[in-house]
Amino acid sequence: MNGYTFLDDHTFRQFAELIYKEAGIHLAEHKQALVSARLGKRMRLLKISDFDDYYAYVQNDRSQAELSQLLDAISTNVTFFYREADHFDMLSSLVRKWADSGQNRFRVWCAAASTGEEPYTLALTLAETLSDLRDVKILATDISTSVLNIARKGEYEVKKLEKISKKLVQKYFSPVQGKGVKTYQVQKHIKDLITFTWLNLSAPPFPMRGPLDVIFCRNVMIYFDNAVRQRLLDEMHRLLKPGGYLMVGHAESLSGLLSGFKSVRPSVYIKQ
Repeated sequence: MNGYTFLDDHTFRQFAELIYKEAGIHLAEHKQALVSARLGKRMRLLKISDFDDYYAYVQNDRSQAELSQLLDAISTNVTFFYREADHFDMLSSLVRKWADSGQNRFRVWCAAASTGEEPYTLALTLAETLSDLRDVKILATDISTSVLNIARKGEYEVKKLEKISKKLVQKYFSPVQGKGVKTYQVQKHIKDLITFTWLNLSAPPFPMRGPLDVIFCRNVMIYFDNAVRQRLLDEMHRLLKPGGYLMVGHAESLSGLLSGFKSVRPSVYIKQ
């Protein structure tokens, strides 16, 4: 970095330990260049040129606002509507089956909401599946305050909606006037199904109450080590109803950690 110090091994380990302690994110040594680049952007904004000085700045900020910014910088937020779409097809069939048996209360948790595409896809799926949404609630959580702010707005450029059929865009989104690029906003009755809130997945027990029908915790446990994964899985097991479902990312391996769950198919588990 021009005019900036090099992130040495010792300081990298200090940041890695802090990030693990605060967010459960495990940063292996090969992530040193990535951490340097992401923290460098934050340091440029603050006009801090030394990594040790930035570490001290984070530690001395009693409001913890800079810690939140640090975690935002490190977190990876890759998401899009209908990502790993088979999970939403399965959610629809499960909810339809439960509704046909007389259930009308539905609770779904999206554990890594990012910029909102996943929880809004959940809401669209439930709206398309159920005729009565009066007792439907989706909890959407994330450790990044900045992505939660984006998610709450529910505004997306048209290119972000490419995975959604034109029929559903017309039905559930409204054009936003006065933007430089074509932008749509999720309609209020869909937004009202979702509660967005901050949550640190590495620090159970969580304040919400079950029982939950389905949990989507996808593509986040890859950043945790097995100790953090186990605590999180135990907590999700506690919150799910018997016969409730857990969906994880297709690339996530949880072998040996799922004692209270039974595999239904790859990336889908049922609480026993």
